Amino acid sequence: MSKLKFLVAILSIILLQSCNKYDANGRLIKEYEELNKAKFLLGDWEKTDSVGTLIENWKTENDSTYKGNSFFVINKDTIRKEQIELMQDKEHLLYTSTIVGENNDEPIPYQMTKSTDSLLVFENPKYSYPKKISYKLTGEKRVTATISGIINGKKSTESYQLAKIK
Repeated sequence: MSKLKFLVAILSIILLQSCNKYDANGRLIKEYEELNKAKFLLGDWEKTDSVGTLIENWKTENDSTYKGNSFFVINKDTIRKEQIELMQDKEHLLYTSTIVGENNDEPIPYQMTKSTDSLLVFENPKYSYPKKISYKLTGEKRVTATISGIINGKKSTESYQLAKIK
């Protein structure tokens, strides 16, 4: 009976190892499922109207992180710059925003609270505005970015229709 238990234990180990993915050097490849849901954001996005141009770009930093920048440009002058990051920490996807000249240039973290293949919602209930940030894929090359929260005691929501340019 002990040989049977030993054989079952060996087979179990082999089966568990076969479920993992390894690179050419034999190192375990981690899967970042939550971050992969945000893959549709990668690339360059833009919205131009009579006020100015909003540009947002995202790229892969490493296997667990996407980094981005957001700029608002009026007459060739950048009036707002934001550094953004999506990072998967264990099973949580975190969105971090650092706006130059705001919050002492300190990053503000948001945790993903809802996701589908075409929707990502991040929230920080401790922060007044924005309290919620969402990205919704609305077409092959279209994303709606929405920020909402409380400004001067009143609810406020802003949405931006971004088109993929690259």
